[in-house]
Amino acid sequence: MKKNLAKATALLLTAGMLGGTGITAAASDVELNPGGTYPVVKDGTLEFDCFTMSMPNVEDLQTNDFTKYMEEKTGIKMNFLTGGRDDWSDKLNLMLQSNDYPDVILNVSPDLAKYGVKEGMIISLDDYLTEENVPNYLKMMEPYGLDMTKEADGKIYSLANINVCYHCQYGRKMWVNKRYLDEMGVDIPTTTDEFYDVCQKFLEYKPNGIAIGGAAVGWYSRMQDWLIDAFVLMPNTSYTTSQKDTIALNTDTNEIECVATDDRYKEALKWIKSLYDLGAIYDGDFTQTEEQFKTIVNQADEPVLFFTTGTISNLIDAASNPDFYKDYVCMAPIEGPDGTRIAFQTPNPGVSGGAFCITDKCENPEAALRWIDFFYSETGDLCSQYGADEGTDWVLNPEGKVGLDGQPAKYEVLNLYSAETQNHDWQDIGIRVAPADYRLGQAVDPDVDVTTAEGLEKLLYDASAELYEPYAGTGNIKLFDEMKLTDEESTNISVIAVEVADIIESDSVAFMTGAKDIDSEWDSFKDSLDKAGLQDLIDVYKTAYERSTAGDAE
Repeated sequence: MKKNLAKATALLLTAGMLGGTGITAAASDVELNPGGTYPVVKDGTLEFDCFTMSMPNVEDLQTNDFTKYMEEKTGIKMNFLTGGRDDWSDKLNLMLQSNDYPDVILNVSPDLAKYGVKEGMIISLDDYLTEENVPNYLKMMEPYGLDMTKEADGKIYSLANINVCYHCQYGRKMWVNKRYLDEMGVDIPTTTDEFYDVCQKFLEYKPNGIAIGGAAVGWYSRMQDWLIDAFVLMPNTSYTTSQKDTIALNTDTNEIECVATDDRYKEALKWIKSLYDLGAIYDGDFTQTEEQFKTIVNQADEPVLFFTTGTISNLIDAASNPDFYKDYVCMAPIEGPDGTRIAFQTPNPGVSGGAFCITDKCENPEAALRWIDFFYSETGDLCSQYGADEGTDWVLNPEGKVGLDGQPAKYEVLNLYSAETQNHDWQDIGIRVAPADYRLGQAVDPDVDVTTAEGLEKLLYDASAELYEPYAGTGNIKLFDEMKLTDEESTNISVIAVEVADIIESDSVAFMTGAKDIDSEWDSFKDSLDKAGLQDLIDVYKTAYERSTAGDAE
């Protein structure tokens, strides 16, 4: 039956009637070399269509040096279809809904409950996860177990990202221009009152400046989330989108609740409104992407005092703008009026599903898995992140060097990360395969200047350890790990979740900017959430939470 399908596909391709796949009719019959050896394809080449997310610092995936390296190494050519950080989800959903989707999906996760469990467009990988196909992956997943990637039906539809990144756990960071503070004669603020006063002084000092900058879409770039943490933990973990995720567990009551209806959230919005009235908050903070904000940050005529981002390198390049880069330092969370001082910390140590999926359009899942298995090898992550030229891009076990943890270094990066556009490596596009000992094993000079590109990893590590970890886990709001919903649950709340999120987002912005009066319209806001089905949404998450913790109680 498989061969008949392949022949039919070939006929349609010949007739020009079918798109969306680079696999020829003979793909399922292609002979592969033994698992774990290269090239993957014994003779000739295979082609797959691959959807992934593009990044501004990678010029062209199709012509990228690492892409060419993978083609030569494996005998498999990937034809890339991409979406940006702002629109990849819409593009991927459109492809899946129109039945014109690729063979594989890399580093962006579709709705697996819908397109995998229910519709079978994303295939189950259980029978393919063998030593023959993915020896590196199975070895890498031993400490975590494959069960964590299972969906609600108990099957596996994707491979995992393994990025146990210490500083990423505390990605919601605020950065401040220390030079401006010194020139104003003020210290880094530690409380909400001090923060307000510093913003006021800055606007007097730099009338054309932006006191608080951020973006609606970006890696921990939402400035309001960081500010809210001075009152109550903002649970939003959807850090690459503008979607608010405010459902969490109240550890005092052991109840699932919506933090956006908490009175502490209300007080946070009122305080942010005072900053807005002061002129400290730029209107674009609520709508712009991080790339748009990057342009503003680097414009001298509109100086920015505070900004939020997971890493300063997202906004300022140390190599091309070293003096400006040195002006900014990371600051600790500030304390709210009642003494609340919270650092956001991700609930998951850095292992999550959805990193690589195979669709039913793929005629050779084994070959696709053997291609991706390279990323889970000892040098796979180094090659994709920094380039495949050992000795030029990186070296293993550098003599006499130590890692971030003070232990002998496992590797040294020679081709350092840059926010500038290049076409040598994939940087953050590909799967991250970086367990904790690997991340901490990157060689770093203990005395490295953290205000340089070479000192970025130490800068982020030190800032996380000294400024954020001490305030993590405080308060009574606990974040969920990844929730595995059934397709029925996902379908039942799909419309509700969007409507609830839209109400929270639009009304919160309206309250912060004064378009709506929070005191007179707070009850109306909560009533609109009730009418939109907030309680139904909470009930579904409660069921999923109880299901996920059922084993813990046994």
